[in-house]
Amino acid sequence: MIQFKNITKSYGRNVILDNLNFTIKDGEFVVLIGPSGCGKTTTLKTINRLIEPDKGEIEIDGKNIAAQNPVELRRTIGYVIQQIGLFPNMTVEQNIAVVPKLLKYPKEKWQQTVRDLLALVDMPYEANAHKYPSELSGGQQQRIGVLRALAASPPIVLMDEPFGALDPITRDSLQEEVKRIQKKLKKTIVFVTHDMEEALRMADTIVFMNQGKVVQMASPEEMLRNPADPMIKSFMGRHMDSSGGTPVKMLAEEFMRTKVLKVPKTSHTLECIDMMMRRDVNSCIVLNEDDTYAGTVSIETIKTQGKAGREIGELTSNDVTTIHRKDDAHDAFDQLLASSFNYLVVLNDDNTVAGLITRTSMAKAMGEALWGELPS
Repeated sequence: MIQFKNITKSYGRNVILDNLNFTIKDGEFVVLIGPSGCGKTTTLKTINRLIEPDKGEIEIDGKNIAAQNPVELRRTIGYVIQQIGLFPNMTVEQNIAVVPKLLKYPKEKWQQTVRDLLALVDMPYEANAHKYPSELSGGQQQRIGVLRALAASPPIVLMDEPFGALDPITRDSLQEEVKRIQKKLKKTIVFVTHDMEEALRMADTIVFMNQGKVVQMASPEEMLRNPADPMIKSFMGRHMDSSGGTPVKMLAEEFMRTKVLKVPKTSHTLECIDMMMRRDVNSCIVLNEDDTYAGTVSIETIKTQGKAGREIGELTSNDVTTIHRKDDAHDAFDQLLASSFNYLVVLNDDNTVAGLITRTSMAKAMGEALWGELPS
């Protein structure tokens, strides 16, 4: 449990944190959000003493962290930032094992830890452990950054806008993975973002800050139903209308990801595999010569049925459900739930590809924001 007790921090006359008092429970996924300069990153950094408050106390499990050695404290708290900060001269295995080695784990223990963690994010040890960061995609590098923060099994992990620099599809995937890992390992995660959609998708509890104060601390559902301040309502944006929290009817296009991998059907199999691996995705959209939608192909299909030099159009499937961008989001979600695939293809009126809707991009509607009051 993390307790903030009257935490204040100023730089000159500029008050950054203004008498913060709140508690984060064990195993909780807490998201700090608010406008630029609201104090969310400063709040995060007080937990591992990268920033020292002027007044007040922070207690972790009843112990005042100011009485602890800051270096030893940081070795028990995972920390992930947007810039990742992998050591370029170290392999994946060496990067993940940095803190366990500092804590003098036996070799057998830290090697097994590396294997177990890589398995959590579907990056097999044999294929990845001895690569260097330059050999990984952006999404893979960020996965290793997350694993490094988890390697010493810290009870608390701090994450400061870790996915902000990633493309939307990779970001969706990592959000799902981090939430899954958090639930499995029962870690307490404190996560900073400026993106309300990310907060709604990931948080157990959202802490909305402004001018160094906590404006509202609530579950995503409660914040959607009863925003405590007009600024929170503004951050909710399209999730609600101006009548004060009434959910609005939404269109499929509001949830689609536009940055998707599209290839002409004349592309060759090895070329497509290379593009998918570089983009860190497992399928791509195939286009006809006039840029209209032809179908999709997965990396598994290419590997099992493809041959070097073969055109990708020969392996294209039309099994993935397609919808139009102006279709009702509720209907689109129903189709996605009924589908065996994790996404829908969104088309323009001329049958060109507008984007994709994934399960996570639909989930961000958070129930009431999409349907109104859910049926019992």
